[in-house]
Amino acid sequence: MKQVFAFEKEDKVKDIKDNAHYLFNALKSYRKILEDNYSLSQVPKGVVWTSEDLVTSFFSNIPIPAFTKQDVIYMTPDVDEWKKLFIRQLEDKGLPHIHSFYNNLSIEHILVILAHELTHHSDLFLGDFDDDREDDYWFEEGMCFYIPRKHLLSEKDFQEVFQVENELVNVFSEKYGGHSIEDFGYNSYEGSLASIMFDYWRSSLLVKNLVEERAHGDIQHIFTLYRNWDFEGRKIPLREYFLKQL
Repeated sequence: MKQVFAFEKEDKVKDIKDNAHYLFNALKSYRKILEDNYSLSQVPKGVVWTSEDLVTSFFSNIPIPAFTKQDVIYMTPDVDEWKKLFIRQLEDKGLPHIHSFYNNLSIEHILVILAHELTHHSDLFLGDFDDDREDDYWFEEGMCFYIPRKHLLSEKDFQEVFQVENELVNVFSEKYGGHSIEDFGYNSYEGSLASIMFDYWRSSLLVKNLVEERAHGDIQHIFTLYRNWDFEGRKIPLREYFLKQL
């Protein structure tokens, strides 16, 4: 994998260079975890480090400054830009403890986002980047957060981020929760940032529950069931299938 820096102003590279190199080097260790445990066989060509503005308005129209397109990851390594984005999603709800949590995010939480993008390349997932599938997006997105959080965060940070997202689901459920998890992305890229993130929060929480409560921590068992579900022709929704099997 290579690093490419794409910024409009040269001095901006100096500001984020240390973060970018730290994240990229830390990703190498996580890559080994994926290769050894989660069937990562082919990695992206590299990471394009850029600004939030360029990620969301030049390289894509996705309002979240990290995404994978085919075999390239695009992302901002600027921790301050991520803090502002996460606080913006709160929609001035008056949640000072959550505001404080996001305002004090460490670079390890940004590493999780980068690792999330790499996890999408695991061969354990049934689709690829050209698929038109819609019925298991929630599972892949949830797993792509659960796995790196489990391996990269301390137990305290791991539990805290899920507690925060659980509270956010409760806060925004009346406003944005009027659709099934199987319809992941129902509000995506059309509404507010919180409406987009809502499905990511609850997908992560659902995967955590499936792994820890239903499968007693056995991630591989969850993936085995998931692949059997595909073999059976996806006759029932994935969530319903899991609940019947676990």
